[in-house]
Amino acid sequence: MRKILFASSEVHPLIKTGGLADVSASLPLALRQHGQDVRIILPAYRQCLEALTDVRLVATIKLDGFHLPVEILESTLPDSNVTLWLLNSPQHFDRDGGPYGTPEQGDWPDNAARFALFSRAIVAVAMNQVGLDWQPDILHCNDWQTGLALALIADQSHRPATIFTIHNLAYQGLYSQDAFNALDLPKSFWHSNGLEFYDLLSFMKGGLIYADHITTVSPTYADEICTYEYGYGLEGLLADRAKQGRLTGILNGIDNKEWDPENDPHLSKAFSIKTIRNKSVNKAAIQQYFGLPENEDVLVMGLISRLVSQKGIDLTLDAVMRLLEAGQNIQLVCLGSGEASYEQDLRALRARFPDKVGVDIGYNEALAHQIEAGADVFLMPSRFEPCGLNQLYSLRYGTLPVVRNTGGLADSVVDATDENRKNGTATGFKFEQSTHQELELTLYRVIELFQRPRIWRKMVVTAMEQTFSWEKSAKAYLALYDDISKS
Repeated sequence: MRKILFASSEVHPLIKTGGLADVSASLPLALRQHGQDVRIILPAYRQCLEALTDVRLVATIKLDGFHLPVEILESTLPDSNVTLWLLNSPQHFDRDGGPYGTPEQGDWPDNAARFALFSRAIVAVAMNQVGLDWQPDILHCNDWQTGLALALIADQSHRPATIFTIHNLAYQGLYSQDAFNALDLPKSFWHSNGLEFYDLLSFMKGGLIYADHITTVSPTYADEICTYEYGYGLEGLLADRAKQGRLTGILNGIDNKEWDPENDPHLSKAFSIKTIRNKSVNKAAIQQYFGLPENEDVLVMGLISRLVSQKGIDLTLDAVMRLLEAGQNIQLVCLGSGEASYEQDLRALRARFPDKVGVDIGYNEALAHQIEAGADVFLMPSRFEPCGLNQLYSLRYGTLPVVRNTGGLADSVVDATDENRKNGTATGFKFEQSTHQELELTLYRVIELFQRPRIWRKMVVTAMEQTFSWEKSAKAYLALYDDISKS
């Protein structure tokens, strides 16, 4: 049995802004099922403490860079026996809003201090310096919010082996040199082979340079981030680590209990491959929810997304508007929030086509499940997508994904070419260039196949037969833990 400390700034169902939270619950659970002693550490945000019923104080510690002592609280991840440690510093984490931003959606001005403190707490726990009588063999950190921990622990003797997982390289935790000085970090970190990145402090570089091994959340994304287009100025460093054999892409899995059309409490009617006709009940329910005409013959396209440029929202808006103007028999149902301009554009599209477009601005877990079950296709025209989870949920629910051929989307969806359909491997639709013209052409391909029910049904069955549980991914991580423990 291996001891693993899993450090993340968000964990479902306690605090979530995206896929990081899903992974930070599902992967530790899968590792636990493989007999590992895995414990999670995250900040004690107000939302977390409100959601947990059984929390106890296990340590009070003093950390560099902050004048007051802070607490380590202990609980368990809901519906599991995975130990959860929370860094409790009310001055940093007891506030309204999200984990990184104010209720008005701007970043918290003290994020550098908040996540530097979190990183220092990770190191203290990982080095068994807080009186918990437990030291991990592996420290597994995730995304920029934990990057400093890898830098701070790197030269400690008798430290655990370290892994850093990139969930999205676009978010790097960049701050000024004044912020670096204010954090009371060792001056030896301020150079181009350390935390300095074009005269800025980069939390992300802490993980990329100082971790024993780097992973990212799909094989294709691991290749892409070594290129100029996707590397955000870090491609040289990442390519170098890849050459050393220290960068690996492991496709995320999904929680098959949470996302199971046969046992999903959010659905109007459960269904499986054997009872696929029941999917149409969920289609009618989603049309009803959004106030759209109930019609089984119309192609319902689902979209659940952060409304940001990365997700290709503008491509969806342009392509769908052209299809609607051309009188195509389609409906769009959309759930998400993000940039105000995209929210407004979606509302405008709904106002123009009220019987064709349904929009729900916000976050609604139950509705997300209902859209996955009720839509015929799911739109993910992302400009880049490290892994993506919604296309995996869609496959499980027989909702064929329409994706750009990038990152984890490339690794998990098989395009409905003639050849792939004939050999029974097609599970969705792919396009190459991030233009609305190419998405529109792909959607015409979708519409044409949707009008051929036998072929469509066969693809739906093939999609539902795919397995993307955490089992395979957890085994890949266990093998990697073995490798870095030996080196």
